[in-house]
Amino acid sequence: MIANELSRLAGDEYLEDIMQHMRHMEDETLPDANLIDMQREIQWFMRPYLIDFLIEAHAAFALLPETLFLTVNLLDRYCSKRVVYKQHYQLVGCAALLIAAKYGDKKDRVPQINELNNMCCGLYDSGMFTQMEMHVLNTLDWAIGHPTVDFFTQLIVAEEADDREVEHMAAYLCEIALYHRDFVSTKPSIMARSSLALARAILGRPEVNDGAWDNVEHLTVLTLSQHLHQPSITLSRKYSAPSLSRVSARLSEFLAQQAAISRRAQQAPPSPPAEPTLTSSHSAIYNTPQKGCGAAPGPADGYMTPPITPDGMCFVAADPTNKYVPPRCPVTPTPQVPSVAGYPQRQQPHYTSYAYDEYHGQMVA
Repeated sequence: MIANELSRLAGDEYLEDIMQHMRHMEDETLPDANLIDMQREIQWFMRPYLIDFLIEAHAAFALLPETLFLTVNLLDRYCSKRVVYKQHYQLVGCAALLIAAKYGDKKDRVPQINELNNMCCGLYDSGMFTQMEMHVLNTLDWAIGHPTVDFFTQLIVAEEADDREVEHMAAYLCEIALYHRDFVSTKPSIMARSSLALARAILGRPEVNDGAWDNVEHLTVLTLSQHLHQPSITLSRKYSAPSLSRVSARLSEFLAQQAAISRRAQQAPPSPPAEPTLTSSHSAIYNTPQKGCGAAPGPADGYMTPPITPDGMCFVAADPTNKYVPPRCPVTPTPQVPSVAGYPQRQQPHYTSYAYDEYHGQMVA
């Protein structure tokens, strides 16, 4: 108990220095996917088969979770620096698994060469494993240490107090990322943060405000979400175990729900645009129709239309004093009511238009 407490206090005191060193190490030990693109015989479609093999071997020997991520890191770093032939691709993966297991696991958990040879169906001689192991170490200058995504995940989980299901879902998402080129050059710290955020969203957990995100993290979450629809059968079977919270089944249920929502949205007819409605203040306002000067009168409807004031250009100089006098406005014609048998025709009233004599100051007929 005392030793654990002293270790915790020492860890808290030097945590900032430890994190600074880890971030420096992840930059130094990050593979370059562009250099792997230059391989002549190794193609990206071969990668899922090798990752499936490594996951099965890792599970068969019950190795630590970080051993798998370190194995893939050693494999990608080696392929970034050396030309690898197609027939040696699996051999490099086995050598990386041996190195990673010796680096982090207990001695009794480290795979034996004959066991790996049996898993490879006797494809290689026993001496080839030792030779490739030494060749990988020399190529990487014996720089084996690498802060894996599992390391950063454990730090964030401890800080945010996430439950075991979120932790297992994040690990599942990180192992899905191992299959794809898009994440070969992604920093483990970014991958850990992105996978935990996506795991919380899948499981319906509340979001965690753990600081500002940059564009790289947003892009990582978006790209990772696009690779969830067809996970490896080997990996899905691994995470269907009760000890890992059956997160592969939870992910399948989540994707099915999202697909159903998308189908319903596509089948629903588009909503028509809302028609503008007049408020009570606007409904009481009546607009007066406007007519141009000299316009022909519209069709009669039986009601008298008041004369409309003409504009200034319609005035003529009819007065010797050169003042404008408005012309007589035309009167709307009165509709003629046809006579009906048995009823006399009604006499229509006579209307007279007036104009204002500005010179004499009176109305004239």
